[in-house]
Amino acid sequence: MPSSRRSPYCLALSWLLLFVTPLFAAANTAIPTRYENDATTRKGMDYFNNMEYDKALKELEAAQKAHPDDPFAVNHVMTCVVFKELYRIGALDTEAYASDSFVNKRYLQPLDPQVQQRVNQLNDQALALEQAQLDQNPNNVDALYARGVTRAMRATYLGMAQHAWLAALRGAVAARHDHERVLELDPNYVNAKMVVGVHLYVVGSLSWPVKVAAAVTGITGNKKKGLDYLRDVSEHGSPDVRDDAKVALALFLRREQQYPEAIQVVGQLQQRDPKNFMVAAEYAHLLNAAGHGQEAISAYRNVVAGCRDGKYAVCRIDIPAYGLGEAARGQRQYEEAAQAYDLAAASSPDPELRQRATLAAGQMYDVLQKRDAALEKYRAVIAENSGSGQAEMARHYMKEAYKTQ
Repeated sequence: MPSSRRSPYCLALSWLLLFVTPLFAAANTAIPTRYENDATTRKGMDYFNNMEYDKALKELEAAQKAHPDDPFAVNHVMTCVVFKELYRIGALDTEAYASDSFVNKRYLQPLDPQVQQRVNQLNDQALALEQAQLDQNPNNVDALYARGVTRAMRATYLGMAQHAWLAALRGAVAARHDHERVLELDPNYVNAKMVVGVHLYVVGSLSWPVKVAAAVTGITGNKKKGLDYLRDVSEHGSPDVRDDAKVALALFLRREQQYPEAIQVVGQLQQRDPKNFMVAAEYAHLLNAAGHGQEAISAYRNVVAGCRDGKYAVCRIDIPAYGLGEAARGQRQYEEAAQAYDLAAASSPDPELRQRATLAAGQMYDVLQKRDAALEKYRAVIAENSGSGQAEMARHYMKEAYKTQ
């Protein structure tokens, strides 16, 4: 990937903690809304991790009401509001973040201005509470940590929802600086390694010229150190942040093609959050990327069945269906691949995925020597978006049937 495309991706991941990471706060002092010692917060976080956003928001708002002066409680609510919106607009797709395609991705739904207003209000409220504590004690590690979380979440919304990359980058860098300061004051504050670890990895992944330019501004990176930080948080951080670290770690391990460890990490998340279909789909994606085709097919089938049976809190069946098509195609199971692509195309709210799935279904029907069915799919691809690269390929296959390599 040319450096001009890699740069926005790397900048974006500075604040994207994926489907990626809610950045829920936890500290080593007696904060009343910690996961460990507040039942309402814990219940809300568990709902959040399983993508039950409405239930999560109800619990977390109750915790905020009980602790109105606690910026951690405000951050919990802000995180839930942001990720509920990211899911609604179609911004939480792990396949997109395995490549650079999310940088210019058009979302399924326009942003809700009321959500934007609420994110701004929660951001300002949290920052005011944090600043009040820092005015009393500039070395208050909990306040510094909370401010870093607020800044990171604001950056996540700016980047992933609004595509305001430069503003988001500034917030991501400020969040890193806050958490680096926390680690200077208290090296045992493991949770603070989360944001720093992500940023270290991302900057370490930049092309050399961009990395040099970043270093001039004082921003340094180290991929190995970043991964080690995330491993440390995933093992020794507080319960909620451990899961967040695993999400980020798995994403980066996938990009590094370190599949065995990534599969292990996501497998742990799948056991922890059984109602999260995106974790289950990511596990299948990893199996397929690692070359375990038949295992991936089985995993995708399970996710599709779970979507149909109501196993998950929310589900977009097109995501595992398209993955099933890809895995079955790789194993030369063309009939199942065609059926899976058809399911993805018929159920997807995403026009880009719909078009890709329809084209792939046409290719499979050509391989199965069902030319009439293939031509029908190619015509549907062109009708979806006649100016796309997929449409250009469809026109080619209408003249000359697709053949496997």
